[in-house]
Amino acid sequence: MGKLQDKVAIITGGASGIGAATAQLFVAEGAKVVLVDLNEEKGQAFAAELQAAGAKAIFIKANVTDENEVAAIYQTTIETFGKIDVLFNNAGIGRVTPTEELPYVEWRQTVNVDLDGVFLMAQAAIKEMLKVNSGTIVNTASMYGWVGSPGSAAYNAAKGGVINLTRSLALEFATRGIRVNALCPGFIDTPIIPEESKEPLRQVTPMQRLGQPEEMAKAVLFMACDDSTFMTGNTLTVDGGYTAQ
Repeated sequence: MGKLQDKVAIITGGASGIGAATAQLFVAEGAKVVLVDLNEEKGQAFAAELQAAGAKAIFIKANVTDENEVAAIYQTTIETFGKIDVLFNNAGIGRVTPTEELPYVEWRQTVNVDLDGVFLMAQAAIKEMLKVNSGTIVNTASMYGWVGSPGSAAYNAAKGGVINLTRSLALEFATRGIRVNALCPGFIDTPIIPEESKEPLRQVTPMQRLGQPEEMAKAVLFMACDDSTFMTGNTLTVDGGYTAQ
């Protein structure tokens, strides 16, 4: 029996990086997964790969900032698998732009995806989870939700918001069977980091390396499964020691 045996998990940003690594670990632990992403080509290919390996997985192309598309994610999930046990709220974007040059439209887009999208997905998950008074939500925040970073005002603000949103939801539903926690990754070796940036980021990380998506997936699994049944409203910072400096 896996740690998520017969559980149904929605993973946003599920086509690549941390989301894809988490999906692979979840299915290895017995879960049925719903991959949500805007990249249809990657998402469909990854879902097919999981299915070929014997996993129960589907892909849904959706924008997590659109209320109608979010509602459709849950409708399809319920129609396909009958329930929702776990939400890994992982979709996000980030750019580095000097604040004095930051267009307001870029600020809004970043906050919209990284914070508003997290709220919309969590709200919809909670409505389903309240029907059975059970469920777990893991939100992807960032170590930059705890510390500042020049040129990342919108991203830092949004991820700080995710951390406090996580606390608020955890307290609100603590007696109703729903646990809500957050992952705060450091610099992770995914395609989102340009090759030329990897060495400088390694150098400023105390462990002198980038994190791997699989390492983040293990942290998400811990928060999503029954290994953490007395944990809610918390943040698990997995950053190679960066925020300890």
